[in-house]
Amino acid sequence: MERYFKRKFSSTTSSSDNVGSSSVRDVGISRDVVGSSKESELQDVLANLPADPGLRPQMLDYDPNIRDEVRRAYLQKGPCQPKDHTFPQTDLSGYDRCFNVKWFDEFDWLEYSISKDAAFCLYCYLFKSNFKIGQGCSDVFTEVGFTNWKKKDKIRQHVGGVGSVHNQSRQYCVDLMNQKQHIQTVLIKQSDQARIDYRICLTASLDCVRFLLKQGLPFRGNDESDTSNNKGNYVELLQFLADHDEKVKAVVLENAPGNLKLIAPTIQKDLVNACATETIKKIIKDMDGAFFSLLVDESRDISVKEQMAVVFRYVDKRGYVIERFVGIQHVSDTTSNSLKEAIDTLFSREELSISMLRGQGYDGASNMKALVAVAKGNADVATFFTSCNSLVNIVGASCRRRDMLRDQLQKNITEALENDDLPTGRGLNQETSLKRAGDTRWNSHYGTLLSIISMFKSVVKVLKLIIEDGSTDNIGEANRSLREIQSFEFVFHLFFMRSLLGATNDLSQALQRKDQDIGNAMSLVKDCKDTLQDMRDNGFEALLDQVFFFCGKHDIEVPSMDDAYVAQWRSHRRAPRITQIHHYRVDIFIQIIEWQLAELNHRFSEVNTELLICLACLSPNDSFIAFDKQKLLRFAEFYPQEFTPRDLLALEDQLGIYIHHMRTRSEFSQLKGIGALARKMVEKGLHRTFNYVYLLLTLALTLPVATASVERAFSAMNVIKGPLRNRMGDQWLSDSLLVYIEKDVFVCIDNETIMGRFQNMKTRRGQLQALNDGLLDRYFKVSIEGDSKLLIGCIPVHVLYHGDF
Repeated sequence: MERYFKRKFSSTTSSSDNVGSSSVRDVGISRDVVGSSKESELQDVLANLPADPGLRPQMLDYDPNIRDEVRRAYLQKGPCQPKDHTFPQTDLSGYDRCFNVKWFDEFDWLEYSISKDAAFCLYCYLFKSNFKIGQGCSDVFTEVGFTNWKKKDKIRQHVGGVGSVHNQSRQYCVDLMNQKQHIQTVLIKQSDQARIDYRICLTASLDCVRFLLKQGLPFRGNDESDTSNNKGNYVELLQFLADHDEKVKAVVLENAPGNLKLIAPTIQKDLVNACATETIKKIIKDMDGAFFSLLVDESRDISVKEQMAVVFRYVDKRGYVIERFVGIQHVSDTTSNSLKEAIDTLFSREELSISMLRGQGYDGASNMKALVAVAKGNADVATFFTSCNSLVNIVGASCRRRDMLRDQLQKNITEALENDDLPTGRGLNQETSLKRAGDTRWNSHYGTLLSIISMFKSVVKVLKLIIEDGSTDNIGEANRSLREIQSFEFVFHLFFMRSLLGATNDLSQALQRKDQDIGNAMSLVKDCKDTLQDMRDNGFEALLDQVFFFCGKHDIEVPSMDDAYVAQWRSHRRAPRITQIHHYRVDIFIQIIEWQLAELNHRFSEVNTELLICLACLSPNDSFIAFDKQKLLRFAEFYPQEFTPRDLLALEDQLGIYIHHMRTRSEFSQLKGIGALARKMVEKGLHRTFNYVYLLLTLALTLPVATASVERAFSAMNVIKGPLRNRMGDQWLSDSLLVYIEKDVFVCIDNETIMGRFQNMKTRRGQLQALNDGLLDRYFKVSIEGDSKLLIGCIPVHVLYHGDF
């Protein structure tokens, strides 16, 4: 009998038994029961559908069971229409012709393939397989591609009459997306009340998803059965909403139909994917065809999988520099070919044209982290940082030791205040602790050194107490650390590295700003180089005075600078005869500063020097003192696609009027940086008056400075995918991460848009009531007052969900 009747599953089955099931608590009806491996395979197919019509496999190549899913995904994406692409010219009968972007407006079905430089038909591609050979179904617009740009009439002929293959394919697409015509919907009649109940249930579920995504919280629990006390955040939050709203309670969880509970893992993933898709869609819309730069970096997640994070940098319509995270891509390895393939996949999926790309940044390590790494190239400095890490680990190994450190620090502060050795005032002498250095946090090493210097006396006391205690396993490590930090060598390295990293700390902080422009960045780099050079030439004596004073204050023995110095790891007979002063000045101080200068020159010389010199002429600082017309014209010549010879002549004429106008307007006299100049020009409407100058500004602002935003993405990934959530799939992780990082974009997307996408992802058993239906008025008559909101964490949730309809 099982051949003819599907086996019924109990609705009380635990969540662990329902992973991948769509017949128990799912609303998808295109499949009854799909195993988790099949579901994962389908999700991989849908997540990697090529947008470029020239790269797509034919519909017959897909498994028949998933063709409708693929068709629906393509219809949701819409036709591939890269309107901002620079279409190549083709010699046709002695004339250079190309695809006309205006055809997209005339033919909504028309697609363009960047890879093949050809036009295709979306509707015929999706449903051509439904027609037999000989029914007028040409393969020009589905497989080969249309390229005869001089014969637009051929495109109209493809549409044909009422009964043409194209128009029939179009009707198939309409029917597929119209769920009311689905056979299951016809067989299962739903009343208006049932549709309203479904809307309330779906809205409540979506609000739960919104809250969890914005907070970066996990969805699932160990046991989501009705009798469990640990159902997971999603179900628990849905229960909370039901407990505080009778109308929600009447349609969710145990009161919902057995196949419309909306709590299955597949439903959660569909809702999250709908949220992520609409978020990135809004980001691409905000770009609005602007030039952009690509920032890419790779890192391993908790599952030891290589993930490539991608960030776009562009200038929005208000003149602000925007950096947006657009997703992560799992890569098998980190070779250049693998990264390129992943980027190509991303561009194809989001229908972006590489012709609008104006800058790229690929950085395996941050600039400031590299400066620390360079310093560690010296064996003595590397040993010093190892000692610092060991010290932090020992003192912070337990809560008891941290309490000891805080108590001792408080005693020392009290004693110093009584002796007038410390200033008093608001915000001073606060409770603190030793800061731990991290390779992915740019200025963390600098903070560690500052905390060791300020808490040195307290740290020494705590180490002595650990040794005297005698009951721990760290006596040996504590004794070694105590001897190391009470040596002249440690103190010298402590103050030297503090001065060195302090000189680069401002640059480190500035490069982490999203709106930092390359002009300001290069100015800061120059200032940093000048500071380091001055330190090399004139700073050693001042540093040595600081070290001598600190050693005297803490009873640390100071060797004679004229005595011979021999490293412990070198033979005394073969070691060169050098003095202590020579070692610390030449082998440490001068050598490491020169390494730092060389590293800065190397890292910030990748962009053409001439380009940077020309770019600096855009600066509005000091009433546009750096303005130079010839250099700005030379800067425009670096972008021949944007500035033709005719445009260069127009720019030359415009620059003279522009500089006169800027220097006579008081609101432009105090501007700092080209970013502020771009914003002010948009504010005053001058970006249209001086359009060529503003184009130069946007090109300069899109140049990437550093990969700080990508580093932030990896920090966020540790929140989303931690040790307890280490089995997240690639698509689930990317969707969650995108919404979590770009939550300011996500909050601007209304529920109706997300529900519409969710509803059309697959055929749903539940149907949404039309928004303009008068029946809704009976169920959602409530005023939104301050008292009618509940606070879940810090997110207000309306008691009734009509506000999102």
